[in-house]
Amino acid sequence: MLEIPNIAFKSQDGSSDIEFLSLKELYARIIESPDHNPRKPHRLHFFAVLIVTEGKGTHQVDLKSYPLKKGSVVKIAKGQVHAFQEELEYDGYLVVFTEDFILRYFSKSSVEFLSHLYNYHVSEPLVENSTHNESFLHEALQEINAKDGYAQVDIIAKLLELYLLRLDRQTQGALSRKVKNEFQQIFVQFKDLVEKKYTETRNVKDYAGWLNISTKHLNQVVREVTLNTAKTFIDQYVVLEIKRKILSSSYSLKEVAYHTGFDEVTNFTKYFKKHTEQSPKEFKMQNLN
Repeated sequence: MLEIPNIAFKSQDGSSDIEFLSLKELYARIIESPDHNPRKPHRLHFFAVLIVTEGKGTHQVDLKSYPLKKGSVVKIAKGQVHAFQEELEYDGYLVVFTEDFILRYFSKSSVEFLSHLYNYHVSEPLVENSTHNESFLHEALQEINAKDGYAQVDIIAKLLELYLLRLDRQTQGALSRKVKNEFQQIFVQFKDLVEKKYTETRNVKDYAGWLNISTKHLNQVVREVTLNTAKTFIDQYVVLEIKRKILSSSYSLKEVAYHTGFDEVTNFTKYFKKHTEQSPKEFKMQNLN
C-alpha cells in the first residue's frame, strides 16, 4: 500500500537544525538519493519556508494548490503535507528548520506572535508580494558563506526570526491577535494529541482528560486560538486526514475508514458527508479522475 511518506529533518552536514537550499540544489540532492518523490504528497516533521525569486508555478499544501510568482512565500508547518509541481518553472530557496531550532533561538514573545508556525489551521500558507525576500536571502546567505563563523547560527536565527515576524505583520496586520502564552501552550499540546490520537477518539472530553483540564476550559483555549470549538478543530483535522489518505494512497475506501478510526464504512461515509456535503466516493471520483 502507498502511504504519505514522513520526512524527517536531515541537513547535508548532519550538524545543523536549519538549512537553506536552492531549489536546483534540492532537486540535485533528491536525484542522488531519492528517498521520496517531492512531486508526490509528503508530510514534514519540520518547518519549511518556500521563497520564490523568479518564474511562476504552483505548490500544493494539504491537497490545495497555490499559485506562485516572484515574491511569493509558502509557509509549511510541521505536520503538513505538501508537494512540488511536476516540472519546476520557478526558482528560489527552501529554508528548512526544526521545532528545536525555534525554541532554542527565537524569543518567547516571537513564538507567541508566530503562532501560525504551530497552528496552520488559522492562516493560509501563501504570502504574496513579500518585499522582504531579497534582503533576507542576501543577508542570510552572506552570513552562511562568511569565513568568520563566530555566532553564525545565532545571527542566522535572528535574521529568520525577524523575517518571519515581518511576514506575519504583512499577512495579519490589524487582525493580528496575541494569544495568551498559557493558552498557546495548551493549544499546542491539544493539537499534538489530536494528531496522535484522532483514530482512537473524536470526543472532546477525552482530550480534556488527557490535558487535565475541563472541556469548558479546552473550548475556551481553542476558541481563543482558532475562533472555533475543540470539536470543530478535531473534525476538521479528521476530514483532512481522510482526504489525504484517499488521494495519496492506494487504500480502498473501506481501508481508509479503518485507518482513520471508523469501524463501519456506513459511519465513515455519514461523517465525511456531514462535514463535506459529499460522500468519500464522490470526493475520490472528483479528484482522481
